[in-house]
Amino acid sequence: MGYGALDDPAVFTSPTLPSDPRFLATLTNSYLGTRVYRDILHVNGVYNGALGDAHRADVPSPVNVRLEAPEGVEVSQSFTLDTRTGTFLHVVETPEFTATHRIYAHRALTHLLAFSVTVRRSAPQAQPITVRLRSDFTPKSRDLDLHLGPDFQGARYLSGRTLSPEVAGGPQPTVHMLWTPAPPALTLPEARREATWQFLVAVAEAEAEVRRLFEEGAALLRAGSLYPAHVEAWGALWGASGLDLDAPLPLQRAVRGCLYYLLSAVPSPAPGVRDPFHGISPGGLSNGSRGEDYWGHVFWDQDLWMFPNILLLWPEAARAILQYRVRTLSGAQANARDQGYKGAKFPWESAATGHEVCPEDIFGTREIHINGAVLLAFEQYYYSTRDLQLFKEEGGWDVVSAVAEFWCSRVIWSPEEQCYHLRGVIPPDEYQTDVDNSVYTNVVARNSLRFATSLGRDLGLAVPEEWLRVAENLKVPFDPKRRYHPEYDGYRLGDSVKQADVVLLGFPVPCAMDPDVRKNDLEIYEAATSPRGPAMTWIWTENSDGTETVNFLTGMGGFLQAVLFGYTGFRIIRDCLKFDPVCPTEVRHGQVTGVSYLGNKLNFSFSEEEVTVEVTWAQSQAPALEAVLEPSGRRLALPQGQTVSFPTTAGRIQRVSSYTT
Repeated sequence: MGYGALDDPAVFTSPTLPSDPRFLATLTNSYLGTRVYRDILHVNGVYNGALGDAHRADVPSPVNVRLEAPEGVEVSQSFTLDTRTGTFLHVVETPEFTATHRIYAHRALTHLLAFSVTVRRSAPQAQPITVRLRSDFTPKSRDLDLHLGPDFQGARYLSGRTLSPEVAGGPQPTVHMLWTPAPPALTLPEARREATWQFLVAVAEAEAEVRRLFEEGAALLRAGSLYPAHVEAWGALWGASGLDLDAPLPLQRAVRGCLYYLLSAVPSPAPGVRDPFHGISPGGLSNGSRGEDYWGHVFWDQDLWMFPNILLLWPEAARAILQYRVRTLSGAQANARDQGYKGAKFPWESAATGHEVCPEDIFGTREIHINGAVLLAFEQYYYSTRDLQLFKEEGGWDVVSAVAEFWCSRVIWSPEEQCYHLRGVIPPDEYQTDVDNSVYTNVVARNSLRFATSLGRDLGLAVPEEWLRVAENLKVPFDPKRRYHPEYDGYRLGDSVKQADVVLLGFPVPCAMDPDVRKNDLEIYEAATSPRGPAMTWIWTENSDGTETVNFLTGMGGFLQAVLFGYTGFRIIRDCLKFDPVCPTEVRHGQVTGVSYLGNKLNFSFSEEEVTVEVTWAQSQAPALEAVLEPSGRRLALPQGQTVSFPTTAGRIQRVSSYTT
């Protein structure tokens, strides 16, 4: 989709639609998702098919309605995705009238989809104006046993259960839907200058619930407040957190688009009871039918590539992601048992239950580095929030300890090398399907065990000595002559690498090393990485040629980390939030608003000359913060509501120490 004429980085406009329907705009709200003009929608957590056949269940979409341009008259059209309001607009203009078709997935009332058509005369006329709508709705699904039921308050009713559970005895969700059907044509009477027709879809997993939700939405429609409530919810999110750059417009648009799609995929921090969250797949909730976009499964992409951005700006949504891993722990424990190990092995591909649903057993068995990504997310969350309730009372510690147990049962002691090995694994570089001591896998395993030991002590728990012993004696391949990390035992310098692997050490995976080693790793593997492999920082598609996953949230997450953590130098470590800002040539100034740290919200602005920090809000029990500058060690208090500025330098934000100057 192209760009708006007003050079607004939040609005994407084109006079035409893409020829490939995969690239149509998507609309999601963390519970419902669809692509515009597509005949199906998806519901959060509703999968059909057993194990490797599990995929997002296709639900027929009543919002698959297209406003048709009239024939035989002069017509101009525009198609717009407005990220500021989470709205897709199709506008048809003729000399006689303007027709606007508006579609949205409600941001606050996430069980609702809605669309409207507005027709406005360009000048007073005597004759009626008729616009035509094309709808391809069919109340059938290949994934649900659907049945039409009695109408409810003028809405049609459809319900059905998925055909097969993910595992024997597992859940088979029921989908209930009420919708107001779109007629084939709408007519503006001769006496009216303008009219709007509104259509509503409600989806839930129980009949009583869908009726209640439909009634709530219909009441808001009658009051004229349904769409305003949606816009207000988006406005509150953008107003609370974001990233603004004084930079070329394409970069601004890339940042805005990625933030929008990532934010669309997670729950809102609204009060009240919320639906359980079922994770983020690489293609998002709009994609994931059988045979496309990894069937809607959740990978390490969520925990390693997307999660850090979410945590920095929306910790409530980050918590929901961790709760998804907590809820699926029993499935992860079953995976470990099935492989002959203790603890928990989170699935390489996860759906509703946490059982392995990868269609190819080899990846589910050997890509054990998923465990390290899951625990890194828990570690970053703990250091950023100190949310003890999640770990003490809501299952967080169970996840951390179960992963530690898995690593200890998975390692093998090597008498020859006097260290522990992890053998027979697939690293992130999936060209290698059976290697020993993948340096990436071993480092994340070591980090997991260190974190589990440290967290256990913070919680006042006795932890096995074995955890730290394994961590400190786990082999980390290193070539002392060339001063770089071989990807695995036996790696030959220059061998082709599918995707980022060793270069993830240092960031986003903590791994202490000398700067020259880091430089060597980056240069060696840059030359060896295949241009045909997936790139985790392509923004819209998984591969540069447009193949594989579209609406590629993994790439958006990687790109945003390069900006949010690269330009600012943010690093979330145990006792502080480090910063070391840098402005590339094309960036003159940047501001990250709503950074969350230890219950505080702060704005962080940077340029080549100056850094400004302001604590804008704090929870009642949040500690006071200070900035400590390097290399001077100067301490600056950060009182709420006061702007603190200093020449651009590295430093850290932490709890206030015993004295501040």
